[in-house]
Amino acid sequence: MSSSHSLSQQIVSVKPIVAPSPGRGLDLRLKVTAPRSGRNLPVIVFSHGNAWSLDGYEPLVDRWAAAGFVVVQPTHLDSRRNAIAWDDPRFATIWRVRITDLHAILDHLADVLAQAGLETRADRERTAVVGHSWGAQTAGALLGARVLDAEGVVGEDFSHSAVSAGALIGATGTGDSLTPFAAENLPFMKPDFSTMTTPALVVAGGKDDSQLSTRGPEWFTDAYHLSPAPKSLLSITEAEHTMGGIAGEKVAETTDEDPARVALIADAISAYLRAALDLDDAEWTALNSTAEGSDGTWSLASK
Repeated sequence: MSSSHSLSQQIVSVKPIVAPSPGRGLDLRLKVTAPRSGRNLPVIVFSHGNAWSLDGYEPLVDRWAAAGFVVVQPTHLDSRRNAIAWDDPRFATIWRVRITDLHAILDHLADVLAQAGLETRADRERTAVVGHSWGAQTAGALLGARVLDAEGVVGEDFSHSAVSAGALIGATGTGDSLTPFAAENLPFMKPDFSTMTTPALVVAGGKDDSQLSTRGPEWFTDAYHLSPAPKSLLSITEAEHTMGGIAGEKVAETTDEDPARVALIADAISAYLRAALDLDDAEWTALNSTAEGSDGTWSLASK
């Protein structure tokens, strides 16, 4: 599935934009990317994976903007730019600050869009959250997923009323199969998906074999299988955790470089979100019919 408009549509990015985030210690800096033309543009708030920044994930963000979305990208505290290491006392609470970052963007979305010159062109009634890896856990919290503590007690509800849909790329699964390293350093990786009621597309790689879990690639399908409908699952047979290179072209950490895979993920998410946000379902319907006859490299399921 390729969107020809993604190749010809001019887009523009504005950075840095600062959103109010008291008590954070560092400014919450954002980049906003949007098509040069068009009105009533739906909004995606995107949460990056560990150590990234607002300058990452251009292959996804540019295609979404060309497809008619306004994309807002924060730099979270765990960015390499902030040099907060695993042993930093702040690290243990970064997962919460990440969620707070997304809330701050959504709570001040009118101001953020105004700073980008988009206040009259964006449709704030149609807002989605998307994230990759740690960002998928962050976005999942705004869709209704919660975190279990050491005793298995369900934590607070971080869902946000402004969010109508989402997409989770490489979202880590339940905490019962964490490796010793993950259990010690990432105790917040114990999601409860039973409360994640907001419609979402889960993107999972068939070769995403994490060092954080003993369960192998199917761990990354928990967000789909353990959450209530409506949900969809895009399974990509050969994809590893870097999903073909979604963080950028020729990025050092990419283990499965494949530009076509990146384009598939970008276009599947925009198609899903256009349908879930009640814009139109033509692209999503077409993608589902393509999946039925695809060559086995990817598949779609829905419930």
